[in-house]
Amino acid sequence: MEEKLSAVAKTFKPSPIQELSHLAQRCNAINLAEGYPDFPAPSHIKTSAISAISSDFNQYRHVQGICDLLAKKLKEIHGLDVNPLTDIAICCGQSEAFAASAFAIIDKGDEVILFDPCYETYEGCIALAGGVPVYVPLDPPHWTLNPDKLKKSFTERTKAIVLNSPHNPTGKVFAKDELEVIAAECCTRNCLAITDEVYEHITYGENKHTSLASFPGMQERTIITSSLSKTFSVTGWRIGWAIAPTFIASAIRNIHIRITDSAPAPFQEAALTALRSPPNYFESLRTDYESKRDYILKLLAEIGFKIEFKPQGSLFLFVELPDNCPLSDVECVKQLIEQAGVVAVPGCGFFHTNLYLEKNPRFCNRYIRFAFCKSDSTLASAAQKLSSVKL
Repeated sequence: MEEKLSAVAKTFKPSPIQELSHLAQRCNAINLAEGYPDFPAPSHIKTSAISAISSDFNQYRHVQGICDLLAKKLKEIHGLDVNPLTDIAICCGQSEAFAASAFAIIDKGDEVILFDPCYETYEGCIALAGGVPVYVPLDPPHWTLNPDKLKKSFTERTKAIVLNSPHNPTGKVFAKDELEVIAAECCTRNCLAITDEVYEHITYGENKHTSLASFPGMQERTIITSSLSKTFSVTGWRIGWAIAPTFIASAIRNIHIRITDSAPAPFQEAALTALRSPPNYFESLRTDYESKRDYILKLLAEIGFKIEFKPQGSLFLFVELPDNCPLSDVECVKQLIEQAGVVAVPGCGFFHTNLYLEKNPRFCNRYIRFAFCKSDSTLASAAQKLSSVKL
């Protein structure tokens, strides 16, 4: 009966990362692979969610107040004027917001530009919509954007470009001049943009997040997707949103309703409390994560990983194997699990073969991603286990 599967479904296969996850579970390894916190969510929003459940906000629901607060924040932070009644769709996390956005704008054969390395969910959503991913490689070790590579990636079939900043897996925050290049190409070629801004409040030092939609000519062609998940340590609540021009937001909302109908009602209520958090909450978030970043960065450098790029945002370190290490990224992660009881993610899962490349460059199997969104005790335990490892 397998022949009854759709052609798209047949393209989705288990990855080596899943096999490593099973190995990690058998070894009871410390999880520095997945980007979710293992410490408690903020008490003020948990209390709000509990209150909402007790007050019987447990049925299909649209909480307009979320849209009102998001519109206010976009004006304050990015200077964008958004109509909260027509331009925002509340979805089940950023993942659904991105998928609904892809389904809203992509037709079969449309090409969509992505920056490589990139989060694998984007490719899947584009493929399900019938689109064709086109990858523009960022240049290591600082993952800089080469404007010529971007310009050459456009064809008459290009419909949209996807931008994730701060960036998973590298931790890059796209610079103003890079954003200007992307915006100029979108405007010149009448191309749409979908942004993933889930790490918008998690940046370090002088690096600040700037939405692509804030550049001249871009608001009318940009779909912003984001969520509560990373900012408020509630990745399981699945509250996200898409913000777009009215006609696109309407299409996204219609698709969302037909797929899931409603985001979880009590967590929508709690989102009101989260989005009203005072400025010191967001500053404390950045400070705490910056400390965790520096702790794990120092640890991995002492083990022997090459660290030529210090993450400017997000929750990840993307480190390179030393030149004299004969192992691939997958082999190294397997060794870390078996010998140290710590699991990370092989970088090969974030690199993709482009339409015009026969194979990926050699460095694509030389990187490993570590997540540092963990409790201090978890990071200390990982440090103890990894202290005996030498690459």
